[in-house]
Amino acid sequence: MKNGEQPIHFANATLGTDRHICAFFHSPDEEYRVLLPFIREGIERGEKAFHIVDPRLKNDHLRRLQQAGIDADAAAKRGQLVVKRWEDAYLREGHFDQDRMLALIEEVLSSGPAEGYSLTRLVAHMEWALEDFPGVDDLVEYETRLNFVLPKYKDPVI
Repeated sequence: MKNGEQPIHFANATLGTDRHICAFFHSPDEEYRVLLPFIREGIERGEKAFHIVDPRLKNDHLRRLQQAGIDADAAAKRGQLVVKRWEDAYLREGHFDQDRMLALIEEVLSSGPAEGYSLTRLVAHMEWALEDFPGVDDLVEYETRLNFVLPKYKDPVI
């Protein structure tokens, strides 16, 4: 953590400079028990939140944010909260394209400061990778390549 930066908390720990986290959960309730404090902390600090979710669970995701005291509607209206469906991120045109996804991640993380946000907290649900989408076989290579991209940014990616 650089001088003057506020600590970033996730799962009862404080993140250091390595901020790419892969988290596995036993249930949606456990997942949100861990994620919501992390998300709420960022929103309260005026940081950007960029989430990629299962389209079938987008309304549930927004409901859980609201129940945690996050005014998701207001945050979305001011551009602080962006919630994308898998089809709008990982699975554009019905398949996974790692080059296009890496470009999206770079665009999201580099645009935060230009929009006035000190950090972007990116939360991406990856359950789509368990399904039979074209390109899913490239996921391990994508994650490896992502590990070379993310150190250029100070933003946490879960």
